[in-house]
Amino acid sequence: MDLNKYSIQMKLLFLAGSSRQDSFNKKLAKLACKLAANSDITAKFIDLADYPMPIYHGDEEAAKGLPDNAIKLKELFVASQGIFIASPEYNSGMTPLLCNALNWISRPHNPQEIPLNAFRSKVFALAAASPGGFGGMRGLVPLRLMLSNIGALVLPDQVCIPAAHTQFNSDDNLVDQKLQGMLKGLVNELIKWVDQ
Repeated sequence: MDLNKYSIQMKLLFLAGSSRQDSFNKKLAKLACKLAANSDITAKFIDLADYPMPIYHGDEEAAKGLPDNAIKLKELFVASQGIFIASPEYNSGMTPLLCNALNWISRPHNPQEIPLNAFRSKVFALAAASPGGFGGMRGLVPLRLMLSNIGALVLPDQVCIPAAHTQFNSDDNLVDQKLQGMLKGLVNELIKWVDQ
């Protein structure tokens, strides 16, 4: 696959479902972003820590509308054709931080807005990293279900990094070449689907 020729100016967004400074999933999302970046792709990593917002509450939305950070985050999703999410597993589910962010940006903030425009016609790639043996795999199940139910196209392949505390070197690259190849393959698959 020639990754230097695309039918559109491609914009890909990369983020992690964790705001922890040394998050393994931030490292994974940043590495995926680095693998995607070239002259024909705009690959952008964002940190959800830069978009703090209250826990979603319908009464708060009715009284105040969407928080400014929810609108900013939604605009980034809308402007991107492909979105890569690396998320840790919390009790076999997605993180409260990620769930809350997705809940807020699923809400309209003007009457002319296309419903769920942050998700519809977008291609999502999912990954996880965890110190545990399953690599965060169980947390991707509800995330995949949620995204699919609100109109996103979620790639069937995913990458999970077990024993993540041993898998990143001092340059935050993966030490296991097989896992590195799997991550590169997932990023390439995201690019391929977006370019269709």
